[in-house]
Amino acid sequence: MKNIIDKLRDEQNISDKELKELIEYTGNCDYLHSEADKVRRQNYGIDVYIRGLIEISNYCKNNCYYCGIRAGNTNVERYRLSREDILHCCEIGYELGFRTFVMQGGEDPFFDDDTMCKIISAIRTKYPDCAITLSLGEKSYESYKAFFDAGANRYLLRHETADDIHYNKLHPETMKLSDRKKCLYDLKKIGFQTGAGFLVGSPYQTTENIISDFRFLQELQPEMIGIGPFLSHKDTPFAHFENGSAQQCIKFLSILRLMFPKALLPSTTALGTALPDGREQGIKAGANVVMPNLSPTQYRKLYGLYDNKICTGNEAAECLLSLRESIGSIGYRVVIDRGDFAGMKQS
Repeated sequence: MKNIIDKLRDEQNISDKELKELIEYTGNCDYLHSEADKVRRQNYGIDVYIRGLIEISNYCKNNCYYCGIRAGNTNVERYRLSREDILHCCEIGYELGFRTFVMQGGEDPFFDDDTMCKIISAIRTKYPDCAITLSLGEKSYESYKAFFDAGANRYLLRHETADDIHYNKLHPETMKLSDRKKCLYDLKKIGFQTGAGFLVGSPYQTTENIISDFRFLQELQPEMIGIGPFLSHKDTPFAHFENGSAQQCIKFLSILRLMFPKALLPSTTALGTALPDGREQGIKAGANVVMPNLSPTQYRKLYGLYDNKICTGNEAAECLLSLRESIGSIGYRVVIDRGDFAGMKQS
């Protein structure tokens, strides 16, 4: 196993057979995590970047089988933030030291190009030193270009799984993996710092599916890679499936750090939900981004992609203070910085 890890660390190609062996390995992963940590320190030191997450809407036109805000879930109390709400979240976040704002939401037709571009432009004008990240699902090339021209810098769009057959088991037939991949290549072409990623332990997932995910990411070369364990939601078709393994997710973070030394890797809220110290373990394993929530507290529980989400009742300042303390206690530091992809010029 050490030989495979060393090959990854030294940026040598490994075979699918070797990758399979590493994915399925159930022994002690301390060496893997240690080598991943060395690589992240070479590129980012001990800095951990904070992103201010603003969940702008839980309306969604899609019916993904794993998602709690899917269109078919009639038990959700729907909401959407106004332009003023979003700008107020940014104001609070900026005062706390956030220099990246992440606007995330379901695929809500209310937020059309004109509406989003006005919001993006307002944030860019007021906070010229900040990065603006969007995570709003599949759009046309023209829409993505309009968002970029309005001042957005980054776009997060998890591919969820890179295998067509597996993708079709997680989504209704109206959704196609080819469409998702096209969006990701469009985002790269336009110039966004682009984020992809997959669910760990999603229903029907096989080792071969995971290998496909790693290979697709090698092909795409995204600047950001977000993975998290599958966590079920009681009002979805996948309510009774077993949750994904947090430890497996942490292992994959280390693999990704070795495969993509300069990538921005979040230690996600889902990982913190699955394991009490999940986010801290993710940082120690090679991740270098955390995303505290800036959304108004009264709406956070309503943005329920999965059950038992953490930090839904904490004020932003409270959550950030807690993160600073917990990350500091393991030898890293939360910094006030845009936290761009290593080697990329700020835009």
